[in-house]
Amino acid sequence: MYTDIAEADLPDVRSDVKLPDDFDAFWEDSLEQARQHPIDIRLSLHPSPLRTIRVQAVSFRGFGGDTVHGWLRTPANAEGPLPTVVQYVGYGAGRGFAEDDLFWASAGFAHLVMDTRGQGSVWSPGVTADPHGSGPAAPGFTTRGIESPETAYYRRVVVDAVRAVDAAAELTVVDSDRIATLGGSQGGYFALAAASLNPRVGAAFSFVPFMCDVARAITLTDEEPYREIARYLAFHRSSEATVLHTLSYLDGVNFARRSRAPIHFTAGLMDSVCPPSTVFAAHNAYRGPKSITTWRYNGHESGGIEDHLAAIGRLAELWD
Repeated sequence: MYTDIAEADLPDVRSDVKLPDDFDAFWEDSLEQARQHPIDIRLSLHPSPLRTIRVQAVSFRGFGGDTVHGWLRTPANAEGPLPTVVQYVGYGAGRGFAEDDLFWASAGFAHLVMDTRGQGSVWSPGVTADPHGSGPAAPGFTTRGIESPETAYYRRVVVDAVRAVDAAAELTVVDSDRIATLGGSQGGYFALAAASLNPRVGAAFSFVPFMCDVARAITLTDEEPYREIARYLAFHRSSEATVLHTLSYLDGVNFARRSRAPIHFTAGLMDSVCPPSTVFAAHNAYRGPKSITTWRYNGHESGGIEDHLAAIGRLAELWD
């Protein structure tokens, strides 16, 4: 059922989240610190029964010089340079198995899937550690280090997401002029953030993105993972201003306000995890070329395979 505002009112949604005065400087400094470490890309062929797709394990250096893992899938025997999709996965998931998600490589793309540090033990496995500690947090990932933008968990993963694009651009099989970011939910948030922070991104696809208009989202839904933040504040009652200040540096709406690459959003009008008004808050704030598809009878699954098929069509319009 519909649990948010009326569909007709979504184009008028505007977020109240404040853009910190030092937002740009904060992220420039965060990325500069990461780029002081060599990106150190490593590839190794993964043994697989696949015959039409080549899968390689990939690693690079992300936040703090930490090793971030992933998969690189390409059409078998492809030499490139190929149009490329850098994909980020949803909350709790890791990079999965080598034989998962063969769609993009089957369509002729190089497909780099980034593992998410510290996650990968919910619905698909991951192998990337998060060696940075934090203070008290609610179970999950959203409130780790949430008392400060510098210590916030999502600062580290956003930097990883930006570095994943840098890593892709260094690969000989990749056409560095044709790199798109893509993901759903948490992955959609990273796709948006990377497009905002990395000028190498030529297009982005942010399906039902998480971490957008967060201060409002935690009052709209009782679903995880937004519930983690409300649960934290239920016990750390005096920390609301501090937490919301931290979240303003991470909010997808503020990344949207600084973005220029063409982007396509999706929203499920029956989505109780990432309410559609929060997605529209990011879409409506976006400064570059943008479009959005609303799925009237879908929830957090959004348009499923139809979203990916539409993405191929949009990339063909941009790049062919």
